[in-house]
Amino acid sequence: MSKIIKVIIPAYNEEGSIGKVIAEIPEMVSEIIVVDNNSSDATAKVAKNAGATVLFQPNAGYGNACLKGMEYISEEKIKPDILVFLDGDYSDYPSEMLKIIAPIIEKNVDFVVGARVRSLRENGSMTFPQRFGNKLATKLMRLFFNSTFTDLGPFRAIKYEKLLQLNMQDKTYGWTVEMQLKVLKKKFTYVEVPVKYRNRIGVSKVSGTVKGTIFAGIKILTWIFKYSFKK
Repeated sequence: MSKIIKVIIPAYNEEGSIGKVIAEIPEMVSEIIVVDNNSSDATAKVAKNAGATVLFQPNAGYGNACLKGMEYISEEKIKPDILVFLDGDYSDYPSEMLKIIAPIIEKNVDFVVGARVRSLRENGSMTFPQRFGNKLATKLMRLFFNSTFTDLGPFRAIKYEKLLQLNMQDKTYGWTVEMQLKVLKKKFTYVEVPVKYRNRIGVSKVSGTVKGTIFAGIKILTWIFKYSFKK
């Protein structure tokens, strides 16, 4: 029996990229959910015209947008087997979704992260704060949890039933690391899949600002130390 796959895309002022992202998502996906995180441009209109389900989340924050998407899915009659999270800035390659979901379908893995490995990254696609933050966070996860994660990449897939067990809470920058820490705590199976990564369209709301970079770093470290000492 084929798996039901849905995609959640948090989006804030991504009118120049969201249409490209949606167009390149594989046809096997049953629903593309774009959560407009209070954009001031035509993100919602472009996403709707491209065939996506568009939700509105006026409260700022990556996690808030993801939680809104999950809330919508929880109210639908037909639940997905696999839920994929993908950014709306066209930095990832949506066509590589097949690689992301393959370990779940073929090997029954619970959780998959698209790892933005250096050899597949376009020059300048990850800022120094992003690279440093990733390295620090994954090294701490290895130290405290014997983790093999090398990236906090936003392109990821998880069994829907497993995602519900994580009881996700973070409303802003800590969403990705919270998910990975809880996967480790729950001892779910996971793998990383190398993916390509390119310069995004537009300016990053996190790594593109000093404030965003600082707050993202604080959030990530807070989650790691919180779970390091939590029994």
